[in-house]
Amino acid sequence: MRRLLLLSVLLWPAFAGSACADSPAVQAAAPVKAESTAWPDLMKAYITEPDAQGLVRFDYKKLTESPSAMASLDQYIAYHESLSPSQMDPKAATAYWGNLYNALTVKVVADAYPVKSIRKVGSALSLGPWKKDISVVEGNDISLDDIEHGIMRKQFPSPLIHYMVNCASVGCPNLKAGEWEVATFDSDRDAAARDFVNSPRGARITNKGLVVSSIYKWFDEDFGGSKQGVLNHLRQYADEDLAAAIDGGAKISGYEYDWTLNGVGHE
Repeated sequence: MRRLLLLSVLLWPAFAGSACADSPAVQAAAPVKAESTAWPDLMKAYITEPDAQGLVRFDYKKLTESPSAMASLDQYIAYHESLSPSQMDPKAATAYWGNLYNALTVKVVADAYPVKSIRKVGSALSLGPWKKDISVVEGNDISLDDIEHGIMRKQFPSPLIHYMVNCASVGCPNLKAGEWEVATFDSDRDAAARDFVNSPRGARITNKGLVVSSIYKWFDEDFGGSKQGVLNHLRQYADEDLAAAIDGGAKISGYEYDWTLNGVGHE
């Protein structure tokens, strides 16, 4: 708790929630897109198109076989570590943290590859890499958990945060095929939510009700704090069939999550 409070003080902009967040000076201090095209280029080279179930995969093996690509990933991360998210407006800062989280996750998996699941990355005493400090931003050591739970969910609260970060697993919302950018931030987050909610990984209609992602159980407080709150969230992004099921009284009957690596060749 003390660690999260410290992060909040050091990384949350003093102007949060104030009128000055829209000032030209603040906006100018909030670059999100790297000067290079490192991340978009990596996505073009190593990410797949969605399969029949809507799942996007990443070719970690191919990435590790290219020293230049690994160097580009390191440079992209280093560029983001050189920025000052505390001086960005909330939307730019949220995009910044989402981009850094996803890049760090790809690096963590690539550095440990081959692995069958990200939960196999880390020490024998930990289940996954999430609590280990793996980056330094504005002089602060941070972990993936710090980014997602201590910064993004606490400082920019929205259920849509969960569709921005990818944990390298089949059960997770897809890795975005590009950067989170301010210009398309809202529409991209809505699209990511819609894609996941209407995939079998988000919600499946069964004869016993809806089987939904464990994300909606683990973080139910972000989705209204109840099963009905989750249903309301799903209904907001549901396609015709799912919406009809929810409107017809379908309830949540179970949860599931697949921790298998979302890598090419791990089908």
